[in-house]
Amino acid sequence: MRTSDCEILILPSHGPLHPDFWLTRWARQLPTARIVAHDDPGAPDPDAHVAALLDEIARSVKPVVLVGHGLGAVTIARAVQAAPDAMARVSGAYFVAAPDVEAAGTPAPMQPFAPMPLARLPFPSALIASRTDPHCDYARAEEFADAWGSTIADAGESGHIDQEAGFGPWPEGLMRFAALLKALPSVH
Repeated sequence: MRTSDCEILILPSHGPLHPDFWLTRWARQLPTARIVAHDDPGAPDPDAHVAALLDEIARSVKPVVLVGHGLGAVTIARAVQAAPDAMARVSGAYFVAAPDVEAAGTPAPMQPFAPMPLARLPFPSALIASRTDPHCDYARAEEFADAWGSTIADAGESGHIDQEAGFGPWPEGLMRFAALLKALPSVH
């Protein structure tokens, strides 16, 4: 699948997005990409995140490919459980640094997203996980990938793959995303 064949919906975690963060850059660089906005930087609401995603999917006129970072990844998995019929328009998903919202010591903004949705996803997906993510042990990320039916890619010692970990541009991530797109069936 080419980017022109789909609408790319980017789901950030929470908090303000830096203009040089890879998510923001992708939204500017990929012509069919847009960020699914939510207005709850201090206290993210999982139901509001899922509703915003479902609204954007419903407004899409092409097949949808989802990109979720942090709580954005959890939101996608929650949306599959909440509205499986709506997710039929989704061709694939790219998860980055999915947090373990059930882990001891989970930051307060992430706690409402528990329990972690672990239903098998009805579309191809890839999970990029870091060995040093402060919000998810790599072994737990492997459990998520196995439950979701996702392929997993080891991002090495990359923290939470966010601005604090030094991720402005992320060419390796974009190359992995392009590989996922290429593996998805083209739509004519």
